[in-house]
Amino acid sequence: MKDVIEPVYMKFINREVEVPGKDLCDMSGAQGRTPDEFTVYNVMLPRIYHPAWQGNVLEKRCKAIADQLRGGDMHVDFDQIFAKRACSADSAFLWHQDAAYWPSLKSDTAAANCWLAVSNVSKENGCLRYVPGSHLEPQLRRHRPVGKTHEESHAICTDVDESAERVLDVPAARGDLIVHHERTLHCSYPNLSSEWRHAYILNLRKAACIAEERSLGFDHSHNTQLQWDVFHKWA
Repeated sequence: MKDVIEPVYMKFINREVEVPGKDLCDMSGAQGRTPDEFTVYNVMLPRIYHPAWQGNVLEKRCKAIADQLRGGDMHVDFDQIFAKRACSADSAFLWHQDAAYWPSLKSDTAAANCWLAVSNVSKENGCLRYVPGSHLEPQLRRHRPVGKTHEESHAICTDVDESAERVLDVPAARGDLIVHHERTLHCSYPNLSSEWRHAYILNLRKAACIAEERSLGFDHSHNTQLQWDVFHKWA
């Protein structure tokens, strides 16, 4: 952590690495903020903007885990930095399924979302929450944009009846890795603590799936039009 992940991670947080356009954004849905005011500080594709990060020990370990869980041939599709500002009531991430963000494909769409706690993560500062077993539902739930337009928010959400469905909070210690299925319903609490909450995500998918995505022009960048075509299918 301290030698490989944290030094580069903090370069992005401190804006020492240039991130173009919408790949640096506030996922809270608030408008008109500067990066110094973002409450959900999001960096898409940091390993693309800092290529020296590629192939690090975390990626190798995530690949080994993903291969075991999803039958092999798993490779990094995209990565993402999520940092929640201290004392930010609007930094909750609403219920969603990762697969709802992606286009329909002919290839095997198996994915493993590897979520690394770069700081200690608690209910107070924004830990993940899951609906166990929701990945077994036959269809994705209906999602909707969090904002009226993608300029207002880059996020989508769906409904979970917390009074009727089992919900599991998952706090994590710094360095813990949480891995979930692309259809698993999850969200996270806002950060109401006095310190930042830091997380780094690596998403791995089958080689053929990644190749098909790229052939369609889908690369998970918020600067890519197809990203928003997929977003608008829920509008």
